[in-house]
Amino acid sequence: MEKRENPINIIIEHMPDLDLLGRIRVLFRWLFFGGLTGLLVGLIGTAFYYAISWATEFRVGHDHIIAALPLAGLFIVFLYRLCKDYEDKGTNLVIKSIQEGDNLPVTKAPLIFISTTLTHLFGGSTGRESAALQMGGSLGYNLGRLFKLKDGNIKIITMCGMSAAFSALFGTPMTAAFMAMEIENVGIMYYSALVPCVISALVATGISRYLGVSAEVFTVNVVPEFSLYNAVFTGILGILCAVVSVIFCQTLKFAGRNYKKLLPNPYIRVFVGGVIVAGLTFLSGVRYFNGAGTDVIEMAIKGEAPFYAFLLKIIFTALTLGAGYKGGEIVPALYIGATFGCLYSQILGFDPALCAAIGMGALFCGVTNCPISSLFICFELFGFKGMPYYLLAVALSYTFSGYSSLYSSQKIAYSKFHNKYVNRQTK
Repeated sequence: MEKRENPINIIIEHMPDLDLLGRIRVLFRWLFFGGLTGLLVGLIGTAFYYAISWATEFRVGHDHIIAALPLAGLFIVFLYRLCKDYEDKGTNLVIKSIQEGDNLPVTKAPLIFISTTLTHLFGGSTGRESAALQMGGSLGYNLGRLFKLKDGNIKIITMCGMSAAFSALFGTPMTAAFMAMEIENVGIMYYSALVPCVISALVATGISRYLGVSAEVFTVNVVPEFSLYNAVFTGILGILCAVVSVIFCQTLKFAGRNYKKLLPNPYIRVFVGGVIVAGLTFLSGVRYFNGAGTDVIEMAIKGEAPFYAFLLKIIFTALTLGAGYKGGEIVPALYIGATFGCLYSQILGFDPALCAAIGMGALFCGVTNCPISSLFICFELFGFKGMPYYLLAVALSYTFSGYSSLYSSQKIAYSKFHNKYVNRQTK
C-alpha cells in the first residue's frame, strides 16, 4: 500500500516557493499607496463633485450665463497655454502613460478641474468622469514620482488614481477598479494592479460618502423573466447601441479634426465653438443638452425623454469637445444610451427603465471597449436583477462596435472576432 505524505510536511517543503514574506511586503506596500491615493484623490474628487454640482445649479438658476460660453472658452485656452500645455490629449495621455510611461505633468489635475467646472458652468455639453480619469491619473502618477517608485509601480499607482477619482465622483468602486485596469489594452487586464486599485476605489468611495456625496443609483422595477423573446429584443438593442456608439465616437473625432482644419488658432476655434453651442441652445428652446444631463437620464428611465435626445446629445457633445472645451465623454455616452433605449422602448412597447438601463450599459461598452467594467456599472447603477439582459447586450455591443473607441491611444491587443493577437490601434 502506497504511503501518503503528511500535508504539513508538504507545506513546509514548499514554503520557499510561496515567498510569503515577499508577498506580505508587497501587500503592505499597496495597502499604503492604494490607501494614500484613495484618500488624496478621494478628497480632490469630492471637491470636484461639489464644484460640478454648484456649476450646474448656478447655470440652471441663471440661464443667461450660457451666452458667455465663448468667453469661458477663451479663458480655458489661456490657462492651458499658460501652463505650456499646447496640445492637450486628455484621457489619451493617461492611457499612453500607463502603456509607455509617458510623462503626466502635475498641472494636468488643476487644469482639468478648473476647465471642466467652467465648461459645465457656462453650458458646454460634456460629462465629468473622463475628466476624473485624467485628474486621478495625473495625481497618482506624480504621487509615484514623489515617492520615487519604479516605472512599473508608477503605472500601477497611476491606475489607482484613475480608479479613486472615478469612484469618488460616481460612487461605483467595482466599476472604477476594473476600468482602470481594463481600458489601456483591450484583451489584456493588468491584474498586478488589482489589490491597489480596489483599495484606492473603496477608500475614495468611503471618503466621498462620508463627505456627503451620494452614489448614482437608478431604479429598474420591472424586470421580466429572461425568455427567448426577451433575449431577441435585448440582442437587437445591444447591436443597435453598438452602431450608435460607433457613430458617437466617429462624430467626436470628425468634429475635432474639422475644427482644427478650419480654425487652426485655438482661441478662434474655442470662441466660434462656444458661439455655435450657445446659439443652438437658445434656438432649441430647451436645456436638455447642456452639461452632463443626468436629469435627462432620469427622464429616459421614466419613458419621458424626447425621441431625438440621443442624436442631439451626440451633436452638442461633439461641437463642445471638438472646439476645445473640457470634460468627459462617458456621461454623455450613458445619456445617449439611456435616451436611445427609451426611444427603443417607445417604438416596441417594452419597459422604458429596463431599455434605458440596457442602452446605458451597451453604449458604455461600445465606446470604451471595457465589457467587464460595463457589466459592473450596470450592477452598481441598476442592481443585479436584470443581469441576463445586461450581460447579453454588453457582449453584443462589445463585438459589433468593432475597433472603434473614444480613445485613440487605446490598443486592441487581441482580436474581438478571432482567437489571435492583433495589437492594433483603435479607430
